[in-house]
Amino acid sequence: MRRIVIFASGAGSNTEKIILHFKNSTFAKIFAVFSNKVNAGVLEIARKNGIKSIVFDREEFENGGVTRQIEEIKPDLIVLAGFLWKFPADIIALYPDKIINIHPALLPKYGGKGMYGKYVHEAVLHNKEKETGITVHYVNEHYDEGEYIFQKVVNIEQCTSSEEIAQKVHELEHEHFPKIIEKLLQ
Repeated sequence: MRRIVIFASGAGSNTEKIILHFKNSTFAKIFAVFSNKVNAGVLEIARKNGIKSIVFDREEFENGGVTRQIEEIKPDLIVLAGFLWKFPADIIALYPDKIINIHPALLPKYGGKGMYGKYVHEAVLHNKEKETGITVHYVNEHYDEGEYIFQKVVNIEQCTSSEEIAQKVHELEHEHFPKIIEKLLQ
């Protein structure tokens, strides 16, 4: 059984799609959901699905506490699904090419520190882009600079708000992210 752990900071819509995708799988299972926010919606999703959730603070993340908890699980893949902190170098070193992130734009555009969620969609709208999309990539020591695994484009010429763009991007994320995870584990 392949072991997946998920890191998320927010509502958890991507995490929920991943959990549902692997719910009856004999191939892979979500072993834990880690969050840096005690009130993140993703924790309720984990609880409802009987998945262990672990809440941590900045100190535990940076001093090896979270690393030890990950090592106990021995994951085959670490998935960042709306996780907003930069990942520590010690965890990246322990799991080379085993940590992935989803970004709500077509990298290298609209990536880097502070470029997440609504900030990405607002920038895309402001710059009058005709298309945007998603990028799934490996995590390295720099924000959004790891090797790309998958990109999918969506036309946004008819969108008049960042919320409309966000909706189109979420649809892509929900459709493709679980499948990419499964493919990487095979």
